[in-house]
Amino acid sequence: MKQILSIAIILCCFLPLHTEAAGPSTLFVSPDGDDSHAGTKEQPFKTLKKASELAVPGTTIYLREGTYPERLDIKHSGTKQEPIRFTHYEDEVPVISGETAPADGGLITIRGKSYITIQGLDVGGLSTDQEEPTPSGILVEGNGTGIRILDNRIHDITTTHPNGNAHGIAFYGTEAPEPLQDIEISGNTLEDLTLGFSEAMTLNGNVKDFLINGNTIRNVDNIGIDVIGFEGIAPIEQYDQAREGIIRDNHVYNVSSHSNPAYHEEYSAGGIYVDGGKDVVIEHNISHHNDLGIEIASEHPGKQTTRVQIAWNQVYGNRYTGISIGGYDLKRGGTTHTRISHNLLYGNDTMGMDGGQLLMQYHATQNLVENNIMIPTDSGLFLASLHPSNRDNQLIGNVYGNHSSESDHWIWNGQDITHPPFIPGVIHN
Repeated sequence: MKQILSIAIILCCFLPLHTEAAGPSTLFVSPDGDDSHAGTKEQPFKTLKKASELAVPGTTIYLREGTYPERLDIKHSGTKQEPIRFTHYEDEVPVISGETAPADGGLITIRGKSYITIQGLDVGGLSTDQEEPTPSGILVEGNGTGIRILDNRIHDITTTHPNGNAHGIAFYGTEAPEPLQDIEISGNTLEDLTLGFSEAMTLNGNVKDFLINGNTIRNVDNIGIDVIGFEGIAPIEQYDQAREGIIRDNHVYNVSSHSNPAYHEEYSAGGIYVDGGKDVVIEHNISHHNDLGIEIASEHPGKQTTRVQIAWNQVYGNRYTGISIGGYDLKRGGTTHTRISHNLLYGNDTMGMDGGQLLMQYHATQNLVENNIMIPTDSGLFLASLHPSNRDNQLIGNVYGNHSSESDHWIWNGQDITHPPFIPGVIHN
């Protein structure tokens, strides 16, 4: 008996004086709730702030139907095995509204956190008429891993200032060497955005290992999807490129800067744009009735967008051109080691701007264009290469539809070539 008692005393000495209780696996929030409640389905919290403060790894926060006139600032990280989820309940549609919120920043902000999922929310109604604020629907900054943005509707994020900026979804990798990584942005709808100089969806700076899949982007007045580098977002230059990602199965349409006061009636907004990024795959997307269907370029002098694969996309009805590579003038950077293959390009250059189906602007070097189908508008322009700085590019096995027409032509090094030789094999600039 004494021996048993001694063992019990010894064990008690090694036990902690108190144990930390595990957090709740589910929390509920409702506009009709109260933050003094327990956060259950029957007694929900009222504010997103309260739920965010109490969420721990493995917690799912259900937002009940109604309007939340507040920002959601993610306070804690999940883990790979137990992410934190903010989502709708069953078929309900919760609305995070910015109508009464300060204009700057995200209606949902994830800063330096990992393993967070935002799913099935309606986010919108944030606007400014000032230059400095940058309203955003969902803003992710710093570094972090395992961020999932799924099945949300982002709309009516607006700047009306001629020098303003706004975003629907923005990832800014602002730290280095630790990146924002393992990112999925899938199934979202981004629409009715007034963006100024910025983009509907952007990944900028030290961002890697991303999947942008199955989103719809429409009715916006600047670039639809943008993967960016060389803008000084990351503090170490070698990490300052969004990279190693896939853009797949997205539907992007009605993207135009013509009505955007920042662009003075120019048709310059791409549906999908890689500006200074690298190692990106763009495949199985539909991009139509934009200013440019897909653009691969670098806006920074001496810098190159590299190793982009553009394959199996449908690109049609765009105002300036279907696919464009190279910087937009001689003072910009360029595009190199990019492969454009198995795309269907038809009826682009609807405004008669001499962009054709495929446009090589400036400093497009060592790129491969193969096995695409190009069908022009009535202008007959298949391909335009604007300048001798485009060199060592290869065109192999492309099909040029309707090339018996009297209007068929190319623009090569800025000169118009009628009835170009449609020969198999390799054509070097």
